[in-house]
Amino acid sequence: MTAATMPGGEVVFPDGRHALTPEADAALDGSPLHNEDLAPVPMKKRTWTTYNYLALWVGMSINVPSWLLASGLIALGMAWYQAIFTIFLGNVIVLVPMLLISHAGTKFGLPYPVIARASFGVWGANLPALLRAGVACGWFGIQTWIGGTALFAVVGALLLTITGNNDWWTNAAQIAIGTSNPWTVWLCFIIFWLLNILIILRGMEAIKRFENWAAPFLIVVFLVLMVWMIYQAGGLGPVVDNPGTLGWGGDFWAVFPLSLMGMIAFWSTLSLNMPDFTRFGRSQREQAVGQALGLPTTMTLFPLVGVLTTSATVIVYGEAIWDPVALTGKLDNPIALLVMLAALALATLTTNVAANVVSPSYDFSNAWPSKISFKTGGIITGIIGILIMPWNLLATPELYIFTWLGFYGGLTGAIAGIIVADYWLIRKTRLSLTDLYKPQGIYRYARGWNWRAVVALVVGAFLALGGAYSAPGTGPFPENGFIPILKPVYDYSWLAALLIAFVLYWVLARFIPEKNQDVVDATPVPAETAA
Repeated sequence: MTAATMPGGEVVFPDGRHALTPEADAALDGSPLHNEDLAPVPMKKRTWTTYNYLALWVGMSINVPSWLLASGLIALGMAWYQAIFTIFLGNVIVLVPMLLISHAGTKFGLPYPVIARASFGVWGANLPALLRAGVACGWFGIQTWIGGTALFAVVGALLLTITGNNDWWTNAAQIAIGTSNPWTVWLCFIIFWLLNILIILRGMEAIKRFENWAAPFLIVVFLVLMVWMIYQAGGLGPVVDNPGTLGWGGDFWAVFPLSLMGMIAFWSTLSLNMPDFTRFGRSQREQAVGQALGLPTTMTLFPLVGVLTTSATVIVYGEAIWDPVALTGKLDNPIALLVMLAALALATLTTNVAANVVSPSYDFSNAWPSKISFKTGGIITGIIGILIMPWNLLATPELYIFTWLGFYGGLTGAIAGIIVADYWLIRKTRLSLTDLYKPQGIYRYARGWNWRAVVALVVGAFLALGGAYSAPGTGPFPENGFIPILKPVYDYSWLAALLIAFVLYWVLARFIPEKNQDVVDATPVPAETAA
């Protein structure tokens, strides 16, 4: 492949992707903003195909919280088809900024925190990076707790099926760690935590292989579970016949905005850090098609499988069993239990490692590149994920959807708006690779911070989240919101924050521009292929 070279050792290939020559990358080794994990990915390592991105999204989307998304909406009064429609629409919407930001990862081979340096400044990028990392640590705790309790439940069911008694396992002595659980639950939690850390320590190539083979296995297992339950029930059951209590009138539209924002916020953080994966993409087309095929389809069909399976459980067991872990505990076949144990563990691992450990690993590394590597960042994520202990967010659908997903969606929406405006409108997708790693380069701004991005983030988040409210007795926010006049805006927190920050940043950067920001995309000087 022939290419063109730019001053400073930046190489531009015919398909528009950029890389650094080995000499240019080595020259940045002494920079406090550079390490091997944050450096642009060499072209020979950009090997991810359409299937890799499709498998990545299948693996991330098939998990217990995704299965339960429809149940939370149905518990609020929606019919099953209203819930599925809300989930589908939310994922189509969030796909748009996800693909826009992913473009930078594939074009330049950069992770999310390095891309953020262009808009926030070389030091200011730590603000959006650590905000993203904090959210990921919370999700890591949730998913690891779900994985640990699933392991505990299925092992208990397996012991009961094989030995006829599991009292020693389920009734083990309690350990006072803030919750009334037997020590065996905490043992499973720690085992599952270690599995996550072991995978991340193997690096991104191991994660790619793991997602590649896990995705088809998970699809087959959960489809077989659905078909089996429908066969046992002799039909679909009453859940699919339930029209809900909201109808299509005012009651539905009162709940719909917050529910939609919750669905968008479910993957809104990935809209920020998908460059962590697309930096390994073989082409823009492959990463875009893979994501478009993987995210909206899997995130719609998997909750639908959950609805149909749960509907059948009403006939088979006399009650609606939404939790796949509880449903697995009802199985009395050791082989089926072992398969479901593997499926539940894999479903949680594929989501947790890719969605909740990769990003903060890069984010923490960005905070101190000379001391924190990608692997060290993964260990930090795991430790903070335990200390946060955020599983209480799963206590009620209102707390889970409205408080957790809705509130942090406003923060991530503002960050996404700033990065999209900067990359697409201000810079026209042009970046200087070497300057992103130089403390005194063109992205230094004022002492490493771009005040325009900070102002846009604060204003966007304030206006979107200032009206945060909770229904009486369901959450930590005032019933009428912190600022009552902003209460209606909170219903659309992610979208409002994105649009406000997008417009404000563009206005500030366009009419109060930083000097010396022009970047030439390529020069016509031929060069050899980069390493």
